[in-house]
Amino acid sequence: MHASTTVAQLLRSKGSQTFSVAPNDTVLRALETMAEHDVGALLVREGGALVGVISERDYARKVILAGRASRDTLVRDVMSSEVVTIAPEASLTECMHTMTDRRIRHLPVVASDGALRGVVSVGDVVKATIAEQATLIEQLESYIRSGG
Repeated sequence: MHASTTVAQLLRSKGSQTFSVAPNDTVLRALETMAEHDVGALLVREGGALVGVISERDYARKVILAGRASRDTLVRDVMSSEVVTIAPEASLTECMHTMTDRRIRHLPVVASDGALRGVVSVGDVVKATIAEQATLIEQLESYIRSGG
């Protein structure tokens, strides 16, 4: 990663595989899928269309705290249906601002033609940003050592 890394570059290094459930799946099925793939959120797709996102946070707040049972609750009843997305050409800084402003931890990456390109998490963005900063520091230290 280098300064002004884009979301597309991040996806190339981390991979673009996505995992999803349907709105009529149970929350238990969504939790099993998250555990199986070691992810904290899933896309909710219906007929190929992106209709929501369900996260561990949704589960904690809308199932556990509401006293619901994950076996009897449908994904559609607890998913976040207002899906915030980011463009592949967006910078990591833009991505972090969107996540911070909207208080979300997972962003589907959607191209201008509507094609889903992947999902980035706040952890992915932080890791890439740290790598970017480490590279910049290394370059500056090398510049200083060479006498500028």
